[in-house]
Amino acid sequence: MLEAIQNAMRLPDLRRKILFTLFILVIYRVAAHIPVPGVDLNALAQVFNPQNATATSSLLSVLDIFSGGALSTFSVVAMGVYPYITASIIVQLLTPIIPQLEALQKEGEQGRRRLNQYTHWLTIPLALLQGIGQASIMANTQPPVLPGFNALALINPTSPQFISTWSIMVTLTAGTMFALWLGELISEQGIGSGVSIIIFGGIVAAIPTRIFQLATTSGTTLLIFLIITLITVVGIVYLQEGQRRIPVQYGKRVRGMRVYGGGSTYIPLRVNSAGMIPLIFAVSILIFPALIASWFQNSNVEWVRNLAISIVNLFNTTGWFYAATYFVMVILFTFFYTFIVFQQ
Repeated sequence: MLEAIQNAMRLPDLRRKILFTLFILVIYRVAAHIPVPGVDLNALAQVFNPQNATATSSLLSVLDIFSGGALSTFSVVAMGVYPYITASIIVQLLTPIIPQLEALQKEGEQGRRRLNQYTHWLTIPLALLQGIGQASIMANTQPPVLPGFNALALINPTSPQFISTWSIMVTLTAGTMFALWLGELISEQGIGSGVSIIIFGGIVAAIPTRIFQLATTSGTTLLIFLIITLITVVGIVYLQEGQRRIPVQYGKRVRGMRVYGGGSTYIPLRVNSAGMIPLIFAVSILIFPALIASWFQNSNVEWVRNLAISIVNLFNTTGWFYAATYFVMVILFTFFYTFIVFQQ
């Protein structure tokens, strides 16, 4: 692997792309440590403390993965690129249903650019909605992480929390678009899919801390963790590179006294055509019930409050219902997305 890295760095164009990708990741990680105005950092540390694990903190941990680790500091990029992922899911699901969108998809590069533009437009209202959800969760934690936020103040200019609430919402939405812009810079001038790199960078940034915690707890646990990680990575790469080769036989053509063409080749169909998309689809949908229910956990109406708490506990990421539903949805989305890819 080291030799492959050395060979890559010898190529000027590839070296420039690698360094540019790393530079963008550094900018994103710096932004991930700039907190949103009005955050109580002491309360935030208590919410994400593993010893104080609750259904709400489990939900926030999943959202933290999508934000690339920025939610644990409730930074300006706390929502990461998750609203864009949701918008992409909606557009992809609507494309086979709406004839106009399907026609755009068949127009080639021009149509794809138009669909991407629609996805960006849809990202902004989705970022506002998700920002309200995440900020409401943070405002309702014990102790409250955002004491200056009140969702009702968004439509009440006379509220004393009107300015602070809107400043939080504008900051979160702008942070999402900034993270998306960084991801697109990586896609255009760097290496790989920028959105995936942003999420991956946030996950990798937390690995040294987790390894240090395991090492200080138990050396055996650390060794088992490294072995399982290695086996998992090798298995994923092996499956990702797998192909089903469909044989194709070309007919011969006779022109005058000569015979042209003929021979055989194959169509390489990837075993994992859907990639990570089904996993993202499933997690995105499973997050919504608990996210919406969390808005009503402090409702004055008793049955609404009890129902909201029950839904948050039901969709707890450590529960059996979440795991079973996640498993079934991944299978269904894998079939659906593979069918779309195979048609194209």
